[in-house]
Amino acid sequence: MAKKASSKTETVTRIAASDDKPSKAKKSAKAPAKTAKVKVVKQKRQTRVGKLLSPVTGYFKGAWFELRQVHWPSRSATWGLTGAVLAFSAFFVVFILLLDAGYKYVFELILK
Repeated sequence: MAKKASSKTETVTRIAASDDKPSKAKKSAKAPAKTAKVKVVKQKRQTRVGKLLSPVTGYFKGAWFELRQVHWPSRSATWGLTGAVLAFSAFFVVFILLLDAGYKYVFELILK
């Protein structure tokens, strides 16, 4: 039978061991081994739903962090750039219409 997920938050104890740096002096063969320092870290175990939502919440936290770093333009710069886009668009519309009319005129001369 499968275990049912408990609604209570369980704690997990993780132990990280680290040794002292070995000294440069020669060790005798009969010297006792040093004991490792032990650091105990308590961490809450995630539930099944928490494990599934963790990547999603991490994505939105990261996206929000990146949005806060963006240098947004001022209102006057935005209007200036918008005007430039509209002016270039209008110029190229007129340019393409003139090319189309010119090619149409040349083809009508050739086909007559």
